[in-house]
Amino acid sequence: MTECGRETPEYLSPRASGILLPISSLPGAHGIGDIGPVALRWLEFLHESGQRLWQILPIHPTGYGNSPYQSTSAMAYNPLLISLEQLAYDGLLSRVDFIDYPQTSLDCVEYERLIPFREKLLRKAAEKFLKNGRLSGYNGFLAEQSWLDDYALFEVISGQFPGHSWPEWPEALRGRDIGALGEIRRKLATELAIVKVKQYFFYDQWQWLRQRARQLSIKIIGDMPIFVAHHSADVWSNPELFDLQENGTPRVVAGVPPDYFSETGQRWGNPLYRWEKHAETQYSWWTDRLRCAMALYDVVRIDHFRAFADYWEIPAAEKTAIRGVWRDGPGLNFFSKLREQLGELPIIAEDLGILSDAAINLRDRLGAPGLRILLFAFDGDDHRSPFLPENYIENCVAYTGTHDNDTAVGTFSRDDAGKMRRILLEKYLPETCVDFQFPKNLLHWLARSPARWVIYPMQDILGLNSDARTNTPGHTENNWKWKLNGNEFTENVRDSLKQLGLR
Repeated sequence: MTECGRETPEYLSPRASGILLPISSLPGAHGIGDIGPVALRWLEFLHESGQRLWQILPIHPTGYGNSPYQSTSAMAYNPLLISLEQLAYDGLLSRVDFIDYPQTSLDCVEYERLIPFREKLLRKAAEKFLKNGRLSGYNGFLAEQSWLDDYALFEVISGQFPGHSWPEWPEALRGRDIGALGEIRRKLATELAIVKVKQYFFYDQWQWLRQRARQLSIKIIGDMPIFVAHHSADVWSNPELFDLQENGTPRVVAGVPPDYFSETGQRWGNPLYRWEKHAETQYSWWTDRLRCAMALYDVVRIDHFRAFADYWEIPAAEKTAIRGVWRDGPGLNFFSKLREQLGELPIIAEDLGILSDAAINLRDRLGAPGLRILLFAFDGDDHRSPFLPENYIENCVAYTGTHDNDTAVGTFSRDDAGKMRRILLEKYLPETCVDFQFPKNLLHWLARSPARWVIYPMQDILGLNSDARTNTPGHTENNWKWKLNGNEFTENVRDSLKQLGLR
């Protein structure tokens, strides 16, 4: 079907709705959500509620501020999401191992308290696995993951120099001298093996989760940040692909220029790509990255999609994003090369913010669905707003808000701006949704939009306030901590979700 010249891709079939909920926000038995029995229970709940989509956000090792968008690897898995309960079922941990495990908040992830204990238990399970485990599956995993050896080296060397980024390592390690790396492999062989086994634990548990999701006809939507962290295995092992100085530090960094929301713009600090070097390799690093993502998810949301068309380049010495320049991205040729290697690319383009004509053209040429955020419809009084549901096209994915937004309740209840948004809501809300109590009226409004897929943040399903917000961009504290407490999988919530079936 075609609307406004954009054909809806096959991977957006059938029309469906679902929930946005990071894995870490599941009600985990050990202080954080994980991919074990609690995730399987969540899939069952989604199925019983008539939902067919689960958007999970990145599952890579978390970095600064516990953010999954600042990871030490674009391809590795987050060990914090491994199910300790499942490892116990597998005989790799015993009940006595959990005696000292801390009692933590039911509705908040306390990373500082959890991480030391989880690392201790994961190490013990890995050591037992290496001693007594059935290694055939593990050896197959090692052979298939081309990124794993560099990631393990990076993690182990980082552990030798805590608090230092890789350009601050000894020159031989910074420059990946063969002899120096060989010495690490000999002296720290056990540490390297433990890093790899933990990655295998995640991979093995994930296979069960994906299988159950398929059985229940639930599609998992993953998330790919377009840029990677400077202190990462990706940049350390492929410095020629990034715009770096001779000492390994970034020459220029990523961000967005000043706009209506920020007088100084946003300086993210990620190193930028040397796209000409990627092109010389037929984009092999990107091909590997997207292949890994497609093996994990059914559909991949690409964050800051615009940068494939044009991106804001900021000199690394600048403290803000004010002084920068627009550069051309790799464009359509990049995606053509990926399609030659991978076939159809099941992607969602995060196309929020101000888009250039080049970015709009690239998105539409690819046929990639973009995003529509209902909460953005009330930042001004305009019946033509693309964020009002009646103005959606079919080839889009609609949300009340994303992980970067406040909750619906928080958005409409804050100060005078929230009051003004309520006035606009009353003005634009269709009569068919008036009878639903806020914020249910927003959810039903989305459900009746033309959008092919509709995704509701779990906080909005539960009608939670700003305390339940997942992330506040520009702030480093209290992000990525909110979680379900385990009492939400009720008949009332399930029935409410059933009522949101798309028509």
